[in-house]
Parts: sequence; structure tokens; C-alpha cells
Amino acid sequence: MSHNFLKIMFGPRSRAMQEADGSRASYARMEARAGETDILTSRELDFIAARDSFYLASLSEEGWPYVQHRGGPAGFLRQISGNRLGFADYSGNRQFLSTANLAADDRVSLFLMDYPNRRRLKLIGHAHTADDPETVAALMTSGYDAVVERAFVIDIIGFDWNCPQHITPRFTEAQIAEANRPLLDDIALLRARIAELEELDHG
Repeated sequence: MSHNFLKIMFGPRSRAMQEADGSRASYARMEARAGETDILTSRELDFIAARDSFYLASLSEEGWPYVQHRGGPAGFLRQISGNRLGFADYSGNRQFLSTANLAADDRVSLFLMDYPNRRRLKLIGHAHTADDPETVAALMTSGYDAVVERAFVIDIIGFDWNCPQHITPRFTEAQIAEANRPLLDDIALLRARIAELEELDHG
């Protein structure tokens, strides 16, 4: 369960607002069961392994939140061991914003979306970059055409599953093609049959 996530993210003001709203008691019970870390289970790891993108939030040296989209082949964000995740950092616009932010404050938040199934997972943890060949090689995706500059390594300390409210389902081109495959097969069969009938008519 994601008790540690809630314990970390709730501050005095949010707790006061919960008290005024009548929801504080149930959240307090969740916080009381929190340990030092929310342990990732197969449910979270399977969800992570299926994603081809996520959003990474870090803090600038001046304290501003910075959110960056990260994308790659499905499973490019992967488990290294236990609660440690990592991904290869591909060459981009060379602004080095997230990389620089981690040097000043290693706290990050990840937001992972599954639009077709209206699911979302939030992760928080401590991150650092690594450029040793072994770590970088372990996080590279074979056959993916991109230049890897470094690796991001994230020790997850909390996670939270959100409800599906207000998530509009969206589908990738591959998902739409797969859903349409039976229809396209039927159309191909019908066209072949029409061609046969036309050939008979002219025969």
C-alpha cells in the first residue's frame, strides 16, 4: 500500500483542510501504517514495464518545479533491483535542466499514464545520474535508434495509484491498428469475393 507516499506528501495545510472536510481520520489511519518505503510490487512493476513514456518532475536550483516528458520503447523505465528504477538518458536539446536539478536536489516525482485503461501511477524518490558503462549498458534498449548520454537511477520511496476520474481514454496508432485488424481483414475478404464475382460476370 502507498501509506508512505501520503505521509510524505501531506503537509500541515493539507492535513488541516482534510480535517475541515471530514476526510482527515481515514488518511491519518493510512499514515499511521506507513513505513520508511512503499515497496513496489508486481502490480506496479508490470505497469511500469508496459509504459513507453512518463513525466519527470524535479526542482530547479531556485526551487521552481520543472516537469519533463520522457519517452522511449515500452519498458525503457525498468527495475534495476528492489525499489531502484532506472532509464537511459538520450541526447536531446542539451539544456541539461533535469540533470542539473538533481545535482542540487535529488527529489523527483514521476507520473505514469495508461490512457486506454484510465490508470495512473505516481512515484516519488531520490535520483542521481550515472555514466559508468555497466549501468548505462544495462538500461539501453537494444535496437533503439538514440544516443545515450547517461543513466538516471531512482530509488523509489513512495507511490500512489489514482482513481480513473476525468482521464480521457487515448490510444496509440498501434493500438488503433490492432483494434481495427478484424474489420480490415473482413474488408479484404469482401473485396476478394467481389473481385471473384466480377470475374465470373465477365467470364
